[in-house]
Amino acid sequence: MKVILTDEIRGLGSRGDVVTVKDGYARNFLIPKNFAREATPGNMKGIEQEKKKWAQLAQAEKTVAQKAADSMKGTKLTIQKRVGEQGHLFGSVTANEIADALAAKGIEVDKRRIELDHAIKNVGVHDIDVRLHREVTAHIQVEVVAIGGEKNAYAQTSAPAAAPAAAPEAETEADTESEEEDSE
Repeated sequence: MKVILTDEIRGLGSRGDVVTVKDGYARNFLIPKNFAREATPGNMKGIEQEKKKWAQLAQAEKTVAQKAADSMKGTKLTIQKRVGEQGHLFGSVTANEIADALAAKGIEVDKRRIELDHAIKNVGVHDIDVRLHREVTAHIQVEVVAIGGEKNAYAQTSAPAAAPAAAPEAETEADTESEEEDSE
């Protein structure tokens, strides 16, 4: 089925493009969500007039996206996660967590705009792209640290925890021996 796109759809086309898609995709998704219209002769004439309006709208969107990208330039986020022995995270850092961290800094970004090339599963600094517009991309850095700020939280917490636990046992044995001597 031929449809005229009324919104940009990644991998399919931009506004005003006439594309051929499967009937079910057009009837069940594109047309009900107002992402496309059926390519009839009447709709084709109407689209020609709307293309001028869309060009102005696209330019305005690009300008807003560029301002947002400039405000994000040099942004470095710190996200704390639980970490295992060798710096591997329990789970991974998600786009939703990055969007929440940006919101905490006063930058509102839809989580679907954050592009993670691979899952973030290690402690360290990671470069992330935020696609604000098809022509505008902002680059941010996300630093993943262990909860508490240590690089290796598991190793740091296990060693000190073992030493204090051993000390009270030694005192208890000494107290027990002295109590036995006192009772004799």
